[in-house]
Amino acid sequence: MPLLINGDRIDLAQPPGELIRTYPHLEEKARVLRGQPAQTVGPKGLLYIQQREFAVTTPKDGSVSILGSDDATTCHLVVLRHTGSGATCLTHCDGSSTQAEVSLIMSAVKSFSNDTECGRLEVHLVGGFNDDRQLSQKLTNQLLRTFDLQQDDVHLVTFCVTELNDRKEKDNHFPIIYGIAVNVKTAEIFHATFPDKGPDEDLRSAHMLTGAPMTNIYDAKREQLHIGPYFWMPFPHVDFWLEQDDKQILQNLSTSPLAEPPHFVSHLRSALLFLKEHPFPDDSLFPNRNPRLYKKTEEGLWERLF
Repeated sequence: MPLLINGDRIDLAQPPGELIRTYPHLEEKARVLRGQPAQTVGPKGLLYIQQREFAVTTPKDGSVSILGSDDATTCHLVVLRHTGSGATCLTHCDGSSTQAEVSLIMSAVKSFSNDTECGRLEVHLVGGFNDDRQLSQKLTNQLLRTFDLQQDDVHLVTFCVTELNDRKEKDNHFPIIYGIAVNVKTAEIFHATFPDKGPDEDLRSAHMLTGAPMTNIYDAKREQLHIGPYFWMPFPHVDFWLEQDDKQILQNLSTSPLAEPPHFVSHLRSALLFLKEHPFPDDSLFPNRNPRLYKKTEEGLWERLF
């Protein structure tokens, strides 16, 4: 069934700019979202999602109340929610395998909503900007087409992507919103930033750098964060990249060098160093092929189980 706006099927032959002119309420909602100051979200009750990760939970979750992700430049942040069950998914898409990724999050949300008689699936798209390589525009179009091909009706509710998330400064373009959070209990979506990105940050970033597919990192029934087990071969040319200066890393390992947040290179160096130190993670990090499991403490912080 199709991707819908106000009950109408979207005409994907028209450019997204025309889409906004047809449905001005989407532009107004994007304007309101862009106008929000970024809220700093602390670790209590937060599940942070990195690039090529996703998580889904429901309002019944006693550990996680906020799903969040940031550092998106050409990437898009996607929230898929079922209004009946309240099942909510957040993912950080980079265009690596959009069709497979949308199928994963659709299945994940529907698995929590099968017994719900009322409600509908709603999608919220945020991120990207008018980048020189038009990677954001390509990803926007991929997501619209892929949701339109799903068997279930999906209603597009928030559309703050690419040209609707763009600002210009001295002839250079930048995203306005790099990160969002969704309150699982209230369904509120807001502009956000996250000083604490959760446990195993370097491990999770390293996994993405090795070309990993989209990964579910949360078991909502057990209320546990599960990382791995991950497997990769020694990262090619890791010593070469670690020897490069910041400018070379930024120019060669980013899709949008001018628009990256200030910590991009330091985070990338940290992940590269992690790959150097753990060329065979199944031996050093995942003995017996067990995942690294975490659960929230009473204070709302992640604590390693094993």
